[in-house]
Amino acid sequence: MDRADAAVKTDPSTIFLKDYTPPTHLIDTIELTVRLNDDVTTVSSRLVGRRNPASGSGPADLYLDGEDQELVSLTLDGRTLEKGDWRQKPEGIVVPGIAGDFTLEVEGRIKPQDNTRLEGLYKAGGMYCTQCEAEGFRRITYFPDRPDVMAVYTVRIEADKARYPVLLSNGNRIETGDLEEGRHYAVWHDPFRKPAYLFAMVAGDLMVDRDSFTTRSGREVALEIYVEPGNEGRTGHAMDSLKRSMAWDEEVYGFEYDLDIFMIVAVSSFNMGAMENKGLNIFNDKFILADLSTATDADFQRIEAIVAHEYFHNWTGNRITCRDWFQLSLKEGLTVFRDQEFSADTHDRGVKRVGDVRLLRAAQFPEDGGPTAHPVRPDSYIEINNFYTVTVYEKGAEVVRMIHSLLGAEAYRKGIDLYVERHDGQAVTCDDFVAAMQDASGIDLTRFKRWYAQAGTPRVSADWRYDEAARTLTLDLAQTTDPTPGQPDKQPVVIPLRTALIGENGQRLPLTVDGEESGDETVLVLDEAERRVTFSDVPKGAVPSLLRGFSAPVKLDAAWSDADLGFLAATDDDPFSRWEALQTLATRAILAMVEAKRAGRPMSLDAAVVSAVRDGLEDARLEPAFLAELLALPGESMLGQAMDVWHVDAVHEAREDAIWTLGDTLFDTWLALYDRLSGETAADDLSTAAMGRRALRNRALQFLVSSGRPEGLARAAAQVQAAASMTDVMSALAALNDTDCPERTEALQAFHDRWQDNPLVLDKWFTLEASSALPGTLDRVKELQSHPRFDPKNPNRIRALVGGFTMGNPVRFHASDGSGYAFLADEVLRIDQLNPQIASRLCQPLVRWRRFDGERAKAMTGALRRIVEQPTLSKDVFEIASKGLS
Repeated sequence: MDRADAAVKTDPSTIFLKDYTPPTHLIDTIELTVRLNDDVTTVSSRLVGRRNPASGSGPADLYLDGEDQELVSLTLDGRTLEKGDWRQKPEGIVVPGIAGDFTLEVEGRIKPQDNTRLEGLYKAGGMYCTQCEAEGFRRITYFPDRPDVMAVYTVRIEADKARYPVLLSNGNRIETGDLEEGRHYAVWHDPFRKPAYLFAMVAGDLMVDRDSFTTRSGREVALEIYVEPGNEGRTGHAMDSLKRSMAWDEEVYGFEYDLDIFMIVAVSSFNMGAMENKGLNIFNDKFILADLSTATDADFQRIEAIVAHEYFHNWTGNRITCRDWFQLSLKEGLTVFRDQEFSADTHDRGVKRVGDVRLLRAAQFPEDGGPTAHPVRPDSYIEINNFYTVTVYEKGAEVVRMIHSLLGAEAYRKGIDLYVERHDGQAVTCDDFVAAMQDASGIDLTRFKRWYAQAGTPRVSADWRYDEAARTLTLDLAQTTDPTPGQPDKQPVVIPLRTALIGENGQRLPLTVDGEESGDETVLVLDEAERRVTFSDVPKGAVPSLLRGFSAPVKLDAAWSDADLGFLAATDDDPFSRWEALQTLATRAILAMVEAKRAGRPMSLDAAVVSAVRDGLEDARLEPAFLAELLALPGESMLGQAMDVWHVDAVHEAREDAIWTLGDTLFDTWLALYDRLSGETAADDLSTAAMGRRALRNRALQFLVSSGRPEGLARAAAQVQAAASMTDVMSALAALNDTDCPERTEALQAFHDRWQDNPLVLDKWFTLEASSALPGTLDRVKELQSHPRFDPKNPNRIRALVGGFTMGNPVRFHASDGSGYAFLADEVLRIDQLNPQIASRLCQPLVRWRRFDGERAKAMTGALRRIVEQPTLSKDVFEIASKGLS
C-alpha cells in the first residue's frame, strides 16, 4: 500500500472499551511459513478455527486484519476463494458466512526491507526481526489480530543459509534442514496458546552466548542470548540477570519456566525497550549489551530490571494475557510491580523506592494533569501504541502495590495463586485480577477498582493539632482529584497511607489509633472525601510521618513546618519519608528564590536547606547509595510542576544558584568526601555497596564543580581522563556539561573520539550535547543531525539527540522565542513519515502548554496546529496532537 494512501486525512475513528464484543471465530492452530527473500517475502498461513460460541451461533463473518501486504490467495476448506467470495476492508478482509469448524489458507507478500515503521516483520542492519505488540502481526499476514484470539503456533522459516544462518521463532525448535540454492529452514513449535502479538521471529548472522538453568523441579532449560557480530562478550550481565530472575520468580511467586529453551535477541533498531514474546524475547540492544568500559552502574541496573521484567511476563502476560488492549495494565502494571520488587530485593530497597517515585512524579503526574490523561484502564483510544504510557505501566504498578499493602504479603500471594489457577491459558481483564485478590483475601475491593477507571492524581491534604492536656494528636485527612478529559466529576478512591509518629528522640512512637493499639506504624485507609483520626497518649513534640514508602500515588499537602521537615530529614527511619522531607524543604526554598528573582530581589538559599544537607553528610548511619539520593536537589521539571505557571528561566537560575550555594558553602566537606571515596571501590565491583560509593562520590563531584572553583573543575577533568569505569566518566562529563570552560570542551571531544565507533556509547555523547543548559545548544543539536554516525531512522539515535534536547533540557527547549517548539514540530513531522510510534512519543512535551506563560503557550499550540494540519499525518501523532489542542 502506498504511504499516502495509508495516511489519515480526516479525524480517525475512536475505539471504546464499552463496545467490546467477543470474536466471532477462534483460531486453534496456525501453521505459518515465512520465505525470506531480498525483494519479496512470501508468507503462507494455515488457520484451523471454529465459530466462537461466546459470540453466537450460525454463520458469521470472519474478519482478518491485514495491512501493507499483497494478498495472493485465499483457500477455505480446500476451495480457492475468488474476489467475490470475500470483501476488502480498509484495514483487512472479511470472509462471510462461516458457521462451524474451518480451515483457511492465506498466502501473501510483504517487503520487510521497506518497513521503516519497525512494526510487524522488518529488516534492519542485515537482520530480519519482528515487533508484533500491539498490532504488528497484521503487517505479516491476514489474521484476527486481537489478544483474545489465542492459538498454537508452528512456524517454518526459510532463508539464505550463508547470510541468515540463525533462524529463530517461539517455542521449541523441532526440525532444521537444507534446501536447494543455498537455502535452509527451521521449524519451531510453541505448545502454549498465545495471541498474535506474542509471535516472534528473527533471521540473521548472529553470535550466541549459551548457558542453562535448572528449575526447582529439576528440568534443565537452555538459555541463549543472540547478538550481532562484534557484540559478543557483552552479554554476561544480562545472562546473570536472567538466571537470577528465574530463581527469584520461583522463590517468591512459585512460577517455573515452562519451555525447553529461553532465548533473547539484541537488535539495534527497535521502537521499544524490549518485548516478551513467548520463549523469544527481543530486546533493544542498549538493554542487553554491557561491560565495564561502556556501561554505567545505572545501565547495569536497568538491564537487570528489564531482563527481569520481560522474563516475568512469561506468566503475567503470556500464560495469562489481556482480553483486549484496554486491559494492558493487567500485564504491564503487575509485571512492573514484580520487577520493582525484584530490584528492591537485589539492591537497596529504599533507594529503589525513591527512584520509582522520581520517575512517577517526573513523567506520570504531568500525564495525569494534562490533556492526554487517561485511567490505568483507558476507556478509549485512536491508536493503541499511544497507550504504552507511564500511567498504564508505573501507575498501574502502584495500584498493584496498594493491593499488596491492603491485603498483606500472604493474602496477596494467595490472590496470585488463585488468579493463575482460574485463568492460566486465558485472555482476561483487570476485573478478573481484582476478583481473584478479593476472593482469596476476603477483603472487599469494589471501591478500590476506581483506581482502574478514574484518571488524575488524587491530592491528599493532612492537617493536625495536638492537645497537650489530653495527650492526643488529631489528624484530619481529605482527598480531591481535579477534573480530567471526559471525567469532570471524581469519586473518592481508596488510599492507603502508611503512617508513624516520630518522637523528639527520633524514634517511632507506639500508636493507639481511635482507641486501638497499632504497633509503631499503621496503614490509615482514606476511602471517603474526609477522615479524622485520633492518636492517643502522644508525647509533646511528636511529628507525623505520612505516606511512608510512598504507599499511594498521590500528591500530599501536609502541614509540616520547615522545622518539622528538617527534623524528619534528619531522623525519619523510613527512607522515602526522609528523602521526601528534604525534597519538600528544598522545593519550598528554591521556589522562594524564584519569587525573589521575579520580584527583582536578591536570591538566597534558606539556611535550613544548607543545614539539612550538612546533617545528612555528617550522618554516619546512612548508606552511601541512599545519601547520594538524599542530597540530590529536585530537578527543574519537578519544580515547575509545583508552580501554577512554570517560570522556566527563573526556576533554572534559582536552582543553579541553590546548587552553587551548597557547593561553595560546603566545599571543604565535599572535597574531603570525594577524596576519601576515591580509592575505596574497584571499577569492576558491581556490588550494591560499590555502586553506592560511586554514586556518593559523583554527587560530591557535582557540587564541587558547581562551586565554580578551579579545584572542582580540575577534579572532574582528571576523572574523565583517569576513570576506569563508564560510570565515573559519564558522571564527570555530566558535572562539566553546563559549564562553559575548556575542561568541558576537551573532555567531550576526547570522549567522542574514543567512542565514535560504538553506537550505544556515542548515544551517551549525543545526549550530553543535547542536554547542556549552555546557550547555543539547539544549534548544536541541529549540527549533530548531520554527524556521520547519526542515523535519522534509528530510534535510539533519535531518542538520544532529539529526545535528549526536548525532554532533558527544559531551559533550552522552552526558550522564550519558541525555537525549541518549532524544532520539535519539524522533527515530529519528519519522523512521522517513517515511524509514527517514535513521532507520537516525541510530540508529548508540546501538549503540556497549559503549564506555561502566554507567549510560550501560544508558541506550543502553534506548533501543535502545524502538526495537526499536516494532510498525511498518522493516526498515532494525530491522537496526541489533537488531544493537546482540545
